[in-house]
Amino acid sequence: MSIFIFGAGFTSRAYLRHLDGQQTIYGTTRSPDKADALKDLGAEPIIFDGVSLNANAAHALSRATCLIISIAPCEADPVLASIEKTGGLNAVCPRLEWIGYLSTVGVYGDHDGAWVDETTLCKPVSARSHERLAAEAAWRDAADARGVPLGTFRLSGIYGPGRNSFVNFEKGRARRLVKPKQVFNRIHADDIATALELARQQRADGLFNITDDMPAPPQDVVTEAARIMGVTPPEEMDFATADLTPMARSFYGENKRVSNAKAKAQLGWRPQFPTYETALDHLWRTGWRHEVITLGT
Repeated sequence: MSIFIFGAGFTSRAYLRHLDGQQTIYGTTRSPDKADALKDLGAEPIIFDGVSLNANAAHALSRATCLIISIAPCEADPVLASIEKTGGLNAVCPRLEWIGYLSTVGVYGDHDGAWVDETTLCKPVSARSHERLAAEAAWRDAADARGVPLGTFRLSGIYGPGRNSFVNFEKGRARRLVKPKQVFNRIHADDIATALELARQQRADGLFNITDDMPAPPQDVVTEAARIMGVTPPEEMDFATADLTPMARSFYGENKRVSNAKAKAQLGWRPQFPTYETALDHLWRTGWRHEVITLGT
């Protein structure tokens, strides 16, 4: 069993920590400086510039049975483009048995706070979400042409050790931004990891929302983090008048409640952190400042 991961970032590193060490694993990074961290997690680092496959990448892909993509598209999907440029999936990945593509719930767009699931019409708002939806379709076509199952995982807002509300407080970035009736889903990186591994083991095919059980107003998460830390929460800020970057404001243009029922029913997945409250409590007790960067620690 050989797993090749394009984009060994925050989420992929959480996944690496959940593997049992029985697989040969390759993970790409743009920076040679990050290679040692991947080695500590049991992966052989591969440099990928987002344009072309080097000889090391091509050799590893020729052995890969599972391919996981965790790189955002930029107009076109850079991974698929580099593979097509090298001869296509048939030529580059002759042993391939399964593909996992990490996408975003942003592809659903705005649904005025209503519940959405994998059957809901996608109506993306931002350019990045349009690109994600196009990348999903491109990978679907490539997988079908190759004759292998493809699991597409639509992720909500990702957090975990080193990336959470406590860190925002410590760095002076915590804000309670209030927009009436606005809610977001979230997902702990460890819960993505368990869902992804279940899907890989089952060679699952199709769309899966990977998200928590409790969509909630973003200011409530900040308030709960302040309570746990024993600090005063920041004053509420009105979304309408707040000074925000265009990207930050665009996130609030999409309001929906995302269902994870399909992942639970078909994959047998149960999130360890079904609510932000359980997750914040666990992070506070077990370590929230830094991402775990080695196996078994």
